[in-house]
Amino acid sequence: MDSSTAHSPVFLVFPPEIMAPESESTEFSGMTFGNQNTLQKLVSSKMKIIGSTQILLGIMIFSFGVVFLFTLTKPYPRYPFIFLSGYPFWGSSLFINSGAFLIALKRKTTETLMLTSRLMNFLSALGAIAGIALLAFGFLLDQDYICGYSVKNNHCEAITILFMGILIMLTVFSVFELLITLPLSIVGFSSEDCDCGEWC
Repeated sequence: MDSSTAHSPVFLVFPPEIMAPESESTEFSGMTFGNQNTLQKLVSSKMKIIGSTQILLGIMIFSFGVVFLFTLTKPYPRYPFIFLSGYPFWGSSLFINSGAFLIALKRKTTETLMLTSRLMNFLSALGAIAGIALLAFGFLLDQDYICGYSVKNNHCEAITILFMGILIMLTVFSVFELLITLPLSIVGFSSEDCDCGEWC
């Protein structure tokens, strides 16, 4: 690089629509966290953690559904009710998707992604409510699931306690998922949040 080209000025020509009129001020404006309520501040700072928690809860619920897959052995003539309802599978897919959309929203904030994330959290909240209702019905229907079919089995009480423990864990995970997704679907996102990076 020679000295004559190193210090020569460079002129840039912009089309007229890019040039700003001289009468307007060029002050920048932005939104601060002071305009948000406490829940919005918490969500915006911990979105990746909340999304990861949703994915983890979805995987654990799916894992318990896989455990129920292996319960169709003699003398039990049917699967447990909660397995027949399909909740461990469709519920976990809702939770995993809502967590994935929340993590994607943390990485790139667009208006479409905000609306999709809010919709997925709303569907996950509905899924968690339906899952809790199905689990409560499953407790009533399947409380004698093992001992009712096998009176001679010595281990029926221990297996029933294990089965009820799995149903209780599914209920706890569903309640946690409801407590996570319900505030996220209620708080919501507005279109001006997309430009100012409130949820980044």
